[in-house]
This record gives sequence, C-alpha cells and structure tokens, in this order.
Amino acid sequence: MASKLPTTKILFLDRDGTLIEEPADFQIDGYDKLRLFAGVIPALLRLRDAGFEFVMVTNQDGLGSEAYPRESFDGPHALMMQVFESQGIVFREVLIDCSWPADNAPTRKPGLGLVQHYLRDRGIDLDRSAMVGDRETDLQFARNLGIRGFQLRTAQFGGDWDWAGIAHELADAPRRAEVVRNTRETRIRVAVDLDRRADARVSTGLPFFDHMLDQIGKHGGIALEIEAVGDLHIDEHHTIEDTGIALGQALKAALDDKRGIARYGFDDVVAPASEAAPTARPDVDARAIGGAPTDTPRPAEGGAARGAAGFVLPMDETLASAALDFGGRPYLVFDGSFARERVGDMPTELVEHFFRSVCDAAALNLNLKVEGHNDHHKVEACFKAFARALRMAVRREGAELPSTKGVL
Repeated sequence: MASKLPTTKILFLDRDGTLIEEPADFQIDGYDKLRLFAGVIPALLRLRDAGFEFVMVTNQDGLGSEAYPRESFDGPHALMMQVFESQGIVFREVLIDCSWPADNAPTRKPGLGLVQHYLRDRGIDLDRSAMVGDRETDLQFARNLGIRGFQLRTAQFGGDWDWAGIAHELADAPRRAEVVRNTRETRIRVAVDLDRRADARVSTGLPFFDHMLDQIGKHGGIALEIEAVGDLHIDEHHTIEDTGIALGQALKAALDDKRGIARYGFDDVVAPASEAAPTARPDVDARAIGGAPTDTPRPAEGGAARGAAGFVLPMDETLASAALDFGGRPYLVFDGSFARERVGDMPTELVEHFFRSVCDAAALNLNLKVEGHNDHHKVEACFKAFARALRMAVRREGAELPSTKGVL
C-alpha cells in the first residue's frame, strides 16, 4: 500500500517584528506598544486562501520573571490574537519560549525544541512550508527545520522582504526565471516574473531599443529586467540579437512545462505614440480582426475598440497585429517594411531579427504584421502588439496541459 503524501503546508511565524512592530526596548508590555506590521493581514489572508496553516513561534526573553511579568504580556497578546481572528486569521498553534539567551535552551529559536512534533508529523509538507521572521535567528531556525526562510525588512535588523512580496512568492507560485548569457560580443542578463506587474528595468546602451523593451514589460503585464553590455563600438547587431535570445530563453524557462497556460495569444493593435485619447477607426475593415465586413465605426472602449479576435488600439496611421503560440515549434512570419534605415539608434532591419531570435529561443510561433507610414509608430506598434499577445498566451487558465500531444 502506497504511503500517503504530506499535504499540510505550515507557515511558521515569529511575533515581534513580524506580525507586530517591535518597539525600541524590544518588549511589548503595554497596549500602547501594540502595532500590527504593515501589510500583514492582507498577506496572511492570501496565504490562508492558498492553503497555509499558521504556527507562531516566538522567543519572549524572561517572560514570567520580575523584569517581564506575565500579566503585562497577556493583555496585548490577547488583543493581537483577537484582531487576527476578527479578520479570519486563525493560528494552529502558538509556541512561546520564555528562556533567557544565556540559558541556551533547546526550545529557544533557532533551536527546534518547540517544533519537534512537526518533524514527526508525516502529514506536514516541509518542502512547501516556510518561516517568516525579522532576525537571523529566524532564518537559522528555518535552515534547522529544513524549510524556506524569509527575513522581513525592518529598521532594526535589515532584511529583504515585505509582506506583499512574501505572499506573492508563496501564494502565487510565481513563474520566474533569470538567464545570463555571456559571449565574446555581449554580456546579457534577463529576469522575468510572469505573475507580477512592475515597471520594467532595462539598460542596453541603446535608448530607443530600451524604450521598445519597456513596452514588452508594460503591455505584457510582467516584471522584466534586462541588462546588456555589447560591442556597440562595432554595431548594434549582437546586442539586439543576443537580448532577443536571452529574453526567449527566460520566457521558456519561466513557463516550465506550460501547464495551465492559455498557450495562444492574439492581438490586433494600433499602439498610440502619444497620450492622446484613442479613437475608433471607421476605415479598418472588420475582416482585419476576424469579423464581417462593415462600414460602421467600432466604438472605443477603455482605450480600445474590441473586435472579434482581440483589441484594436489606434496609433495614428499605423496598424499592427500579432498572434503567437507557445507550441514548441519556433517560427516567425513577419509582414512589414520600413522606409528609414534607423529609428533612433535602432536599425529597422533588426526589428524582424529581434523577434526571430525571441521565437527561436522561446520555441514559439509568432505571426506579426504592421502597416503604416511612420516608422517610429510601426516599430513601436510591433513591440506593443507582441506584448499584448504574450500577455494573453501566458495567462493562467487552470492546471491542464493545453495540447492533445501531451507535451509542449
């Protein structure tokens, strides 16, 4: 008979400096010192909904002694617990060590004396459990227990995390990847998080190319970081090509086995060059977006006119469309041309080459078409159309693999 797999995820939580702010004297012995840590309640609610159970593990130096009477602790602690319960946050267990540091008690963090029963419980999934605290001893406790540790950022002890970031990391199971590609011609680093929106951080030495890559992060709805140092003293080719390769590799790595993704993305886009309000395009035949021919203008809706196959967004005279498939077969169809040799510091001949590099490295099929008269608008529309299609294709829709082949 097969043994039952562990299913219970535990989030072990320090108290002072983690659930509540730590005062200057490091002792919460009065109601006036009780302050919830910023962002803790919404984060714990997200983690609760993601299946975590909560266990508080706290060192309270000399609790019960003359220097720290029990009655001065109990009132504020009970109020804190009542506040959490009122918001739907319940603790499976509250474990308190009352020893002094000099006692070296096995029950004192980072020792595991208080949590031995969790080590023996075969229903606890330690691989998916975690510890959150504000001190190095909390991280050592996590290492001793064999679980992941997060150190909250505080004025007293530093740390790298806030509660929103921890909730994202544990509840969203973020699809994240970092690729470093070093050659004799370029040094490229690309990091993506497909489940977090953030302002892109891009630096390639080519300001117009940076502006285009920023569109992928912004309109793709992803967190994107790109750092590139290349042989620009020769020309732009290697920097743009290798950035495309590294971006494609990062997308492929972040998607992993591609379970649960939409897989397909399509977008008919006219990307605005300015902040002017978008307008409907009565001159665009609906056949361009998969609908029936009509002379009726499509109304603007939230900055976009919705057609049968996606969105239409005006960018002056330019119209770009993109459709992509993360099906595992790299292929690019590019339909467009440019009158200018360069837009800013980016050669227009490298627009198609960039997308081909992304396709080859990410194993995706992309059909990209652009029409118009202004080459700046056309290049920008290509990047925005790709970004919108990407946003749709990587969207989570469940847990199934979107393929009859059983593999992507």
